[in-house]
Amino acid sequence: MKKYTILPLSVAIASALSSGVVLANEEAFEVQAIDDQQPLIINSETDVTEGVVFSGYARYGAAYQAGDSKLVSPAGNLNGVSAGRLGNEDNGGEFQIAKAFNGANGTIWDVVVMAEHWFNSAWSDNSAGLDLKKAYAGVTNVFESQPNMYFWAGRDFHQRPQLGLNDYFWMTHDGQGGGFYNMDLGGVNLDLSVVGAVDGAGGSLVNDNGKYALTSKLHGIEFSETANLSIYANYGFASEQAKGEDYYDTTAYQIAGELNFSGQRLIVRYSENALDSVYDLAEGRTALLVNFDGSQAITDKAAIEYLASYQKLEEDDKFEENRINYNAIVRPTYAWDDVHSTWLEAGYSVVDYEDSSENNSAWKVTLSQNISIGSETWDRPMLRFYATVGEADNKHDDSKYDTFTIGAMWEAWW
Repeated sequence: MKKYTILPLSVAIASALSSGVVLANEEAFEVQAIDDQQPLIINSETDVTEGVVFSGYARYGAAYQAGDSKLVSPAGNLNGVSAGRLGNEDNGGEFQIAKAFNGANGTIWDVVVMAEHWFNSAWSDNSAGLDLKKAYAGVTNVFESQPNMYFWAGRDFHQRPQLGLNDYFWMTHDGQGGGFYNMDLGGVNLDLSVVGAVDGAGGSLVNDNGKYALTSKLHGIEFSETANLSIYANYGFASEQAKGEDYYDTTAYQIAGELNFSGQRLIVRYSENALDSVYDLAEGRTALLVNFDGSQAITDKAAIEYLASYQKLEEDDKFEENRINYNAIVRPTYAWDDVHSTWLEAGYSVVDYEDSSENNSAWKVTLSQNISIGSETWDRPMLRFYATVGEADNKHDDSKYDTFTIGAMWEAWW
């Protein structure tokens, strides 16, 4: 257990995230905290320790733009940061506090609050980029026959599986609702929830907007010690609140399989009346994603990460929007020792429009010299000093620009 002396200003910031903190006047005081990361889903074996868990993810830095654009991506891109995320990202972070409790009846609870800070209009209605993204409570060890089944209700990041090299959430259903995780069906686990989309860009406001998603995941399907499968099935619909809207009578669904084997991953996802989210409720839209990614050690110090994706989008009443996005990214890495490493990331992305012989494309190369807390690729915190060059040639959209950026940043999850 660690004890820290916190100044009143720090407490004021914490109180904005959780009403359970009581402010002092000018006196410093002691607060208990633990340095373990809050588990995403607690279970009956979770060790409840006194204190508050502070965890999150963040990346911040300065990027000097010496070209036409600081970041590079083809117009009409579907596959996240499709030319590669290294040296090609916005600043921001997610800052979470959580408290766990033991009930006298044997139940184990947690209460979680998170503030999100991103400078991205797609994720926030707030010009400052600061939003409350999590505010939920959960409980486990409720039923003797299902000790690890976890029930939750509130506002949460929800069902957002991610691809690393292009920072793409290939499903995303953040919102307000409730459900459960880890119902044991005889060695295979089921997750099931109902969530409502929240008003505002990126769900940054308070109330539901009338769009809902029934989400499910069957996971823990083991083929061997190194191979497992997860199956997703989601259904989107609207409530009476949406009566009069174009999407009121529209439903949507997604089905997907995620196969992990020996450090590799194959994902196939099909969406009807949707793209990444069944909240879309977009009549006549279909999308097919096929992705292969993974990593491979070459020597004790050298490794390579890689990704290749295909995504086809079709719109029945918007033929001009029909397109396929192909992208490939490779990232060789070399650890000089347990502090210093060098990464080189190269990416190429093409957006092929069905109604035109002119395509959009982009390429990018980033060289990054890193200082990190360990020698493994995913060890964080990390400082990066990098240079990025690239070009987007949007022939379909009649634009072209180059990118040359020099930057310094830090990245961490904790």
